[in-house]
Amino acid sequence: MPIEQEKLARLREQLREQAISLAMEGRWREAVAVNRDIIGSFPKDVEAYNRLGRAHLELGEFLQARDAYQRTIELDRYNTIARKNLQRLSYLKETAAPQSVSPAEPGTVAPRHFIEEIGKAGVVSLLDLAPKETLAGVVAGDKVQLRVDGPNLVVESASGSYLGKVEPRHAQRLIRLMAGGNQYAAAVVSSDGAAMTVIIREVYQHPSQAGKLSFPSKGLDEVRPYVSDKVLRQELGYEEEAGESGYTIIGGEEVEVLAEEGEDIDEDAIGSED
Repeated sequence: MPIEQEKLARLREQLREQAISLAMEGRWREAVAVNRDIIGSFPKDVEAYNRLGRAHLELGEFLQARDAYQRTIELDRYNTIARKNLQRLSYLKETAAPQSVSPAEPGTVAPRHFIEEIGKAGVVSLLDLAPKETLAGVVAGDKVQLRVDGPNLVVESASGSYLGKVEPRHAQRLIRLMAGGNQYAAAVVSSDGAAMTVIIREVYQHPSQAGKLSFPSKGLDEVRPYVSDKVLRQELGYEEEAGESGYTIIGGEEVEVLAEEGEDIDEDAIGSED
């Protein structure tokens, strides 16, 4: 490879890693700038357009996000990330940009959040989901909140919007532990408008709850949630290893967690305008 091409390849890789890091830290305005720099030098970089679309989406700039994803489709007609997000955008309306998130408290959870010891965390499905218009504003990696509402454990977005309820078999145990003083953090694993899964992680165990597992194993089926760095990177528009990154290990079995990537996409959503 000629020296000049090697330099360009290194520059491209450095900018790509910088763009991904900024996204993982929730520094979306800076991510826009870096991805535009990449596109300026490499106008056919599909990943950069996907990351640019995600950054604009996070900033509430839905028209710009749609333009970026449309450009991806022009370059790669069947790109799953762009198709999925164009469908999501079909449910959203252009609004004023939301309040910016401090880099110290990013709205997207770092991958290490998903790597936990046995019994301390678990992936759960939500029931009684909110309307698609609400779910469309939440993506994998986003932090969510837990709230006890009588016999139900409700999951809300960071802004307080209702998303769904934790399935009863997990909710009842978690509610008892929360009443005993335990504290939990949660984040979205997958969301496609028709289904949503979240990972719930024990962040503090009250002394009175010592010895009680938040997610007890059953027989030999140990629960050890693991959503790799690859999964979140794919959601942020990094498709290079998409064939490997849509899976997590739960109870020793390989389970697809990015269900939306395999769902049929509404062709009418692509290119649709509000």
